[in-house]
Amino acid sequence: MPAGPYEDGAHELSSHVTDSAEEVHVGLTLDAVRPPSSEEILKVEDLTVEFPTEDGVVRAVRGVSYSLREREVLGIVGESGSGKSVSSLAVMGLLPKSARIRGRILFRGDDMLKMSPRKQRSLRGRKIAMVFQDPMTALNPVYTIGDQLAEAVLAHELMPRKTALARAKEMLDLVGIPQAEARLRSYPHEFSGGMRQRAMIAMAVINNPDIIIADEPTTALDVTVQAQILEKLLEVKDAVNAAIVLITHDLGVIAGMAHRVLVMYAGRPVELGETDPVFEEPRMPYTAGLLGSIPSLEGGGASRLRPIKGTPPSLINLPSGCPFSPRCPLATEVCRTEEPPLAETDSGAHYAACHHWDRLAAAEDPTEFFRTESETVA
Repeated sequence: MPAGPYEDGAHELSSHVTDSAEEVHVGLTLDAVRPPSSEEILKVEDLTVEFPTEDGVVRAVRGVSYSLREREVLGIVGESGSGKSVSSLAVMGLLPKSARIRGRILFRGDDMLKMSPRKQRSLRGRKIAMVFQDPMTALNPVYTIGDQLAEAVLAHELMPRKTALARAKEMLDLVGIPQAEARLRSYPHEFSGGMRQRAMIAMAVINNPDIIIADEPTTALDVTVQAQILEKLLEVKDAVNAAIVLITHDLGVIAGMAHRVLVMYAGRPVELGETDPVFEEPRMPYTAGLLGSIPSLEGGGASRLRPIKGTPPSLINLPSGCPFSPRCPLATEVCRTEEPPLAETDSGAHYAACHHWDRLAAAEDPTEFFRTESETVA
């Protein structure tokens, strides 16, 4: 893997992504984070998830494949409804019974989709843990923080409750909550938003899991608290020697934290690769559009954003061909009739689902295809 923030702290990204990352990650230091090992602990192969409804079948996830190595941070990014969270809930085994799931989810070689419910429960929370998006709804309001942390331990290990509470205190100390012993007796509503998120991280790592799935862990938090939560998440990751699947819509977060990034659109991967190449040289127009829509600190706020025109397609009635073609400035007739596979581009280990990735490769600034009319006139 090329040098990144996990080795020398120098993340060479395009200026608008760097600006966004700096704004989000004030005080966030990544130099001490250890690089991933070569051992693969999770492999998702051709994962498909469908939900039957009265209006038709919702094709929420369509052929998602990726792998995760020990201590690696994999970022999954995309608009709302792109299938990010559903694919991770499938890994956790938390989808409703109505969901139709196909493919393979291999944890250390064992297919989790073929496991018994009892075996899945033994892994969930112990080997694979999740930090949910909204800690206020994820935490039970009628139980204390200490009771809920202790329950996470006692669900997997036989030990005295006093020992479980002692471990809960250690975890609150680990995530930086002051007066941890007293805070064990607090209820979720007595914590601030940032403290509740720290408590969720403590619950996720209390059993020393191999994988932490963080589903937009900084949603609804202000910038300063975001930086603190993300920094603490990385510190805790190394403390328990875990890998992270980071789900977010914030490219600045991905730029500062992830070794590799998976971009999703309309339920399927459209670009996959190491973070630097994907951000510096996107090979899928959707990725270029996301990068171009990030506000830049250059220009003193005078420059206008470059939004991606249109809206994501319905997952019940997907358009023929590439689902991004109605919004894509590079779309041709082949894009409207044939959906491109996720294939390797001109650089190794960089994959994209686009018929015209070579046009992006030839462009000096791939985001120029999303210029607004006012920019074109100027």
